[in-house]
Amino acid sequence: MSCDFTRTVLHGYLDGELDASRAAEFERHLESCRECATALGAEESLRSSLHGASLYERAPVSLRKKIRADLDAATAVSVALRIPAWRWLGVAAAVLIVATFSWYAWPRVQNSAASAPFTAAEIIDAHVRSLQPGHLTDVASTDQHTVKPWFNGKLAFVPPVKDFADEGFPLVGGRLDVLGGQNVAALVYSRRKHLINVFVLPTKEPDTPIHPPGARQGYQWVHWRHQGMEFCAISDVSASDLHELAQLIYQ
Repeated sequence: MSCDFTRTVLHGYLDGELDASRAAEFERHLESCRECATALGAEESLRSSLHGASLYERAPVSLRKKIRADLDAATAVSVALRIPAWRWLGVAAAVLIVATFSWYAWPRVQNSAASAPFTAAEIIDAHVRSLQPGHLTDVASTDQHTVKPWFNGKLAFVPPVKDFADEGFPLVGGRLDVLGGQNVAALVYSRRKHLINVFVLPTKEPDTPIHPPGARQGYQWVHWRHQGMEFCAISDVSASDLHELAQLIYQ
């Protein structure tokens, strides 16, 4: 295969891993590249054949129950042999503490998700993907009057765009992205050499306040709804910095 797209982009496109702009770029490339079109057709045919071949055989329910029962019995015996009787009180106390903590922490975890139409993993993946060379912005500008009109005709909505350079969050630019299977707008801000992605999409749900931050893998994110738009800001900046930007956008 001599075409670079065949080696570097085709499988990402087939697996739905490309952002909206890269996927559109590859589709335009397919119109003029017979090699990529042929390779894509072959991959799709192979995938279809594998899906239709019924190669997967599900284990009978009776076998699954027997294996689980044997594992549970073996685990119980092993634990009982290893742990002296006097330590069981400590184990019970630890379980009680964890259960109590989980009871109180669970509502906060649920509230931070706030029934967003995308998962934490999708938000993190989109943010990390944007940090790859050439993926951060489709329109690079600190001028909100340049970035906002750029989205006209590219999405079914136009996101609100403001520059907050005076408050310490200068606008970097914008791009098209995908979250939860939907095309969304991504606004990019900076904060002391850190980059912040703010994903925006329309919603019919009622307004919400800025929810408590979520955190995973060194990234923080906050989510809210305001005036018919859904927002999610994510970065490796502190939670207080992220909340400050969210408040500026919310106004």
